[in-house]
Amino acid sequence: MKLLTFKGGTHPPEKKELAKDKALLRMDPPQFVYVFLSNHAGAPAKPVVKENDTVKTGQIIGEPGGFISAYLHSPVTGVVRKIDKLYHPVQGRPMEAIVIERTSEDDWQFLDHSEWESLSKEQLLEVIKKAGIVGLGGAMFPTHVKLNPPAGKTIDTFIVNGAECEPYLTVDHRLMLEQAEDLVLGVKIVMKILGTKKAYIGVESNKMDAYEHLKRLCSDSSIEVVLLRTKYPQGAEKQLIYAITDRKVPVGGLPMDVGVVVQNVQTVIAIKRAVVDRKPLIERALTITGEAINNPMNVIARIGTTIQQLVDFAGGLKEDAEKLIMGGPMTGIAVNRLDLPILKGTSGITVLSHEAEPIKKPCIRCTKCVVSCPMGLQPYLLYLLGNKRKYDQAVEEGLMACIECGVCAYVCPSKIDHVRVIKLTKKVYQALRGGKK
Repeated sequence: MKLLTFKGGTHPPEKKELAKDKALLRMDPPQFVYVFLSNHAGAPAKPVVKENDTVKTGQIIGEPGGFISAYLHSPVTGVVRKIDKLYHPVQGRPMEAIVIERTSEDDWQFLDHSEWESLSKEQLLEVIKKAGIVGLGGAMFPTHVKLNPPAGKTIDTFIVNGAECEPYLTVDHRLMLEQAEDLVLGVKIVMKILGTKKAYIGVESNKMDAYEHLKRLCSDSSIEVVLLRTKYPQGAEKQLIYAITDRKVPVGGLPMDVGVVVQNVQTVIAIKRAVVDRKPLIERALTITGEAINNPMNVIARIGTTIQQLVDFAGGLKEDAEKLIMGGPMTGIAVNRLDLPILKGTSGITVLSHEAEPIKKPCIRCTKCVVSCPMGLQPYLLYLLGNKRKYDQAVEEGLMACIECGVCAYVCPSKIDHVRVIKLTKKVYQALRGGKK
């Protein structure tokens, strides 16, 4: 059987056996939820509630603060206790969050629209916008914007990213098994919006049960389920598009430049929930995993649930717990506190055991980072130029094409953290040049 893939990449230990066979469990709503106004890419939402307001589950509590922004909805039925600044794990600084105390069982406020088959493209996009759906794979880009490319951009292909190439994380795998019918219906809705005749669901070869299940469901449709080689970062957008379509997204470009739109598995299911079931985005599925978690599992939890509550639900931490990550170990964010709430884009909580700190050494020019880079870059050179503050030269060597997947740092025998320096170099360059040479 042909396995589609790309050049470069690496094979970190998968560690998916910890949770891949654990069916999704729905966690009871917590007594308090902490909903950041910045729960998406772009401008933070503007609050439309105030302290002591009563709110229903699904009621709008924040409106978009700009074109790239999203609606926010109450994850529980309760009372707004305060709007306060809390530490934001992605932004790395205190930002406003709405704190809601749950006071009763869910009293839903559903989205208001007609049967989806009768809705136009514009009406469907408005439903998705009103539902507050953003990219649930981690990027949190507003979905109604991504599904509405500007005039002049023709989309002929829609791809669902079912690769889930991050080690440890298994939630997309479970969703493709347990909610596959919703996923397929969501794909058909997106195809209607984009006007495409063809769609693909890309699944890595370490999820054969999901691949076979989806293959059966899609056998009489224009949705093709394709098998991808298990390799990191197979789920990166540009690598996924190349593996399936042989099209290369240009440096600085977007998938729409080659006629493609990509969405994560859970995002497509959220679209179905909003358009068909009329439920806005108030919860998400995620994996609680790692060697230092007592009972690794896949759960469905309300947005704004804290890491502490999730860890407790998964049986607590082991004594040798050392490193806490929001997301997976390759692209996740290391945090050092359990009181942080999950965001719409939090795909997992990974807790690792104590390991000896790797000894960092000077670069030995072994070129492993060059061979493994999925973008064909020279990470060791970008690292060197960044440290020497030669920003223009770094850009000429492809700095802005780096997708920050972390493969270079992972394969480096000298344990050099290329990605940290490359990210910083990008930020400094953009600050100095405004993103322009």
